[in-house]
Amino acid sequence: MEIDLTPRLANKVYGGDGGSYSAWSPSELPMLREGDIGAAKLSLEKDGFSLPSYSDSSRVAYVLQGTGVVGIVLPEKEEKVLPVKKGDAIALPFGVITWWHNKEEAEFVVLFLGDTKTAHKRGEFTDFYLNGSNGIFTGFSTEFVGRAWDLEENVVKTLVGKQSGKGIVKLGGANMPEPKKEHRDGMTLNCEEAPLDVDIKGGGRVVVLNTKNLPLVGEVGLGADLVRLDGSAMCSPGFSCDSALQVTYIVRGSGRVQVVGVDGKRVLETTVRVGNLFIVPRFFVVSKIADPEGLEWFSIITTPNPIFTHLAGSIGAWKALSPQVLEASFNVDSDTEKLFRSKRTSDAIFFPPPK
Repeated sequence: MEIDLTPRLANKVYGGDGGSYSAWSPSELPMLREGDIGAAKLSLEKDGFSLPSYSDSSRVAYVLQGTGVVGIVLPEKEEKVLPVKKGDAIALPFGVITWWHNKEEAEFVVLFLGDTKTAHKRGEFTDFYLNGSNGIFTGFSTEFVGRAWDLEENVVKTLVGKQSGKGIVKLGGANMPEPKKEHRDGMTLNCEEAPLDVDIKGGGRVVVLNTKNLPLVGEVGLGADLVRLDGSAMCSPGFSCDSALQVTYIVRGSGRVQVVGVDGKRVLETTVRVGNLFIVPRFFVVSKIADPEGLEWFSIITTPNPIFTHLAGSIGAWKALSPQVLEASFNVDSDTEKLFRSKRTSDAIFFPPPK
């Protein structure tokens, strides 16, 4: 059965004065359900506050825009309050309680990509809010709340009656906890400032998020990378050789994408732009060419330490095959094989535009 791989934009789910929450729907992007992947975006305006919640899915959060504060409570641990900014990636195992706050004028936007194998709905995140009109606190009867927290009935009614907001609220001068830089240690990695794993002049750069630079991704079970492709450069055709799915969000710029699947069939040929999300199925080969302004994307891979096989370039798999095998498989003479092998001897992964 053929699956539509067309890149999609997120749809607004809810929001108000404080900001909005958007998500990608499995009905529009079937690979979400097929691959047990969820994707969503949180946008907070000044003084916007995303109420404390936990998710049924493990996720990687990536700050797309602005600066903000996130509170994180790991199971049986104390709250950590982190200052976060554009480029930060944060690993969030399922069941972790988080809240998000923007105290700056500029909009604060966070992308969530994750694994929905444990989720109530395949291909979707379900968040459980502790507070608010749809929060767990308001779901229990006053008797149960009173007994659990040792409160008088009038106090319980006051607490429940004050919770009129849903998911995201706008704070009016609330005294929020101050973030601590030391709380970032082991919790987040800034992909725009981290040491580069790949750096090819005129081609592109990569930072890979794995268990070495952020051990918490081991608990999440996901790897991630930030790729910046220079103007008109090409990313070598390649595939994940450890059966992982690659979920890609376009952060900046635009470019062309081709994906080739079973029986050598081109299953996707399109232009991707900022805000697009698309998923490459297991073992399918993908390649991208940036438009003149360049192309930047953030991806999660459904394994904490992904391994890729590239087909072109100095480390391409075809270069590893013996000349006789290439001649036989391409059905060409030795001169053509030598010409094929002689190209791309110094470029790996990223290819600068033709001169």
